[in-house]
Amino acid sequence: ADLGASLGASRGVRLVLAGHWIPKDLVDNIEFDCELRKQRARARQPRRILIPVGGAGAQKTFVSQFIQALGSHVAEGKVQLMLNAGDHEHMRVAFAEALAAIGVSDYAVVDSMEGVHEYAERLRSGVEPTHAVTLFAFKQYFPAVATTDVLSRVADVLACKPSELAFYPVPKLMIRRVGDHEAYSALRASELGDGTLELREVEDAMAYIAQMDAGPDLLLTMNKCIVSNKKSGFYDGCKNAVALATELAASSEKSLPFLAN
Repeated sequence: ADLGASLGASRGVRLVLAGHWIPKDLVDNIEFDCELRKQRARARQPRRILIPVGGAGAQKTFVSQFIQALGSHVAEGKVQLMLNAGDHEHMRVAFAEALAAIGVSDYAVVDSMEGVHEYAERLRSGVEPTHAVTLFAFKQYFPAVATTDVLSRVADVLACKPSELAFYPVPKLMIRRVGDHEAYSALRASELGDGTLELREVEDAMAYIAQMDAGPDLLLTMNKCIVSNKKSGFYDGCKNAVALATELAASSEKSLPFLAN
């Protein structure tokens, strides 16, 4: 079958599967970060769960319920939460309310990129966070987005809707989608072994938390798949796209010399 035609492309248009669109720092450090995650899993250290929200914060209800379901895990020291409210004030409030509902009033707040980097470096060096819960909240858009990229390297689990984050090289819980197209992103994560299928209900997400409680096997397998996927080039989308664009530009200049002037 003609892939281009099936996707609505004009006849003769060349389509290339470049790979996942991932920040370079995450790709370059996959082996190092996965090894640290595996060590933490084997040592049964608290699982660091990163929960970011994007767009209009459409996951508010699900995420709030998920945090409340994790309350006993936080209290027992089994889970540490990294909550990225981005630049959404209503999500900062929603996170605060969910934490209050599980009796967590003493949590750290980070509101600058400098603070984000300091937090990540501290965790990467083996130092535990000062609080079981850290809330990241910002006034501007850029740090809101960049924070998830930085924290993904030190998270044991990324719990998010299957947006572009579904393709990140981090063990993932793919929680309820917002757009119908996102169902296929969760399917892709499951196929590659670095994430789950879409978890439509909080109970579904907690079933995976229970698996992690039972032993390290799930997280060990996901991290093993991430390293394997890197070797296969799945996470090289950015690099491959630039290489292809450079190739096309060079061939265009040869066939149409005036483009080089």
